Amino acid sequence: MATDWIATIKKALDETSINSSDFDLNQNARLPNNRKLSKAGVLVGICFPQQGEPSVLLTKRASHLTNHPGQVAFPGGKFELQDSTLTNTALREAEEEVGIDRSIPQKLGVLPNHETVTRFLVTPVMFKLPGKLYLKIDKNEVDEVFFVPLRHILTLENYRIQARKWKEELRYYYVVPYGPYYIWGATARILYGFAEGYKNANK
Repeated sequence: MATDWIATIKKALDETSINSSDFDLNQNARLPNNRKLSKAGVLVGICFPQQGEPSVLLTKRASHLTNHPGQVAFPGGKFELQDSTLTNTALREAEEEVGIDRSIPQKLGVLPNHETVTRFLVTPVMFKLPGKLYLKIDKNEVDEVFFVPLRHILTLENYRIQARKWKEELRYYYVVPYGPYYIWGATARILYGFAEGYKNANK
């Protein structure tokens, strides 16, 4: 079962090739050509239980953080020189934020980069995770860890477009709610791109 899913995921990764941005749905946004973006890496973890179907690991950021407080996000953060690669950034941050030993994840591939309104260029790295994880949440950064069925993420009909005011203008963005969790913004856009790749891979 896991082998079939992994083959499907890798095929979808091959079909997900277009970079995205928080401005995709906002055609009037004018981005300066000389803008400087900070590199970041995030861990898109797919958990494979011994029985049942895989799920995606997500976090709810701590409410006291300066950037994106209380929002749903992947474990991850800013690239540091000692990381040497963005894959290492994703692994380091996941270990720091939720206690995933960096020797456990198995890399499946890399999704296209995503530019955020906060001027980060995010590289989402997808990993296979075991179904049973022993997590140690850093409450300074993360309030909660939860899991969303991969099938929910891969179903394009579960996505919606919503809007809210940002700097006196309406900004449109993707959402993919799941139960009490409001998954939106960069996280939803990255997942939407992967869902599109999955659809294209299964035509």
